[in-house]
Amino acid sequence: MTPERKPLILCIDDDPDYLDAVQVILEANGYAMVQAATAEEGLRAFKEQNPDLIIVDLMMEEIDSGASFVKQLRFLGCEAPIYMLSSVGDALQLNIDTAELGLAGVFQKPIEPKTFLSTIQAHLG
Repeated sequence: MTPERKPLILCIDDDPDYLDAVQVILEANGYAMVQAATAEEGLRAFKEQNPDLIIVDLMMEEIDSGASFVKQLRFLGCEAPIYMLSSVGDALQLNIDTAELGLAGVFQKPIEPKTFLSTIQAHLG
């Protein structure tokens, strides 16, 4: 008998310290996480791992690369909830149509762990 699979979260961010911090929070609360430092790595991980939820940084190696990445995921048929990480605050709404991208929501950096976890739990149970 195999143990039940932990929900898998793919997190894409070009800041390795931030990825490590998110991974500690998630794994301490019963989730598994796959890290990717670029959109290209993120697409590869998405195809290989089929994550249950995706968190992607808006500002990676180039401006708005996170938004382009989300469009690629949707083109590939991704149905997992996708959250954008942003350090730009309310200005995000002025630059990107989150509804058009099909985002489940936006997390502001630095994330607040309790809100972050309760939001993820609402999507993954």
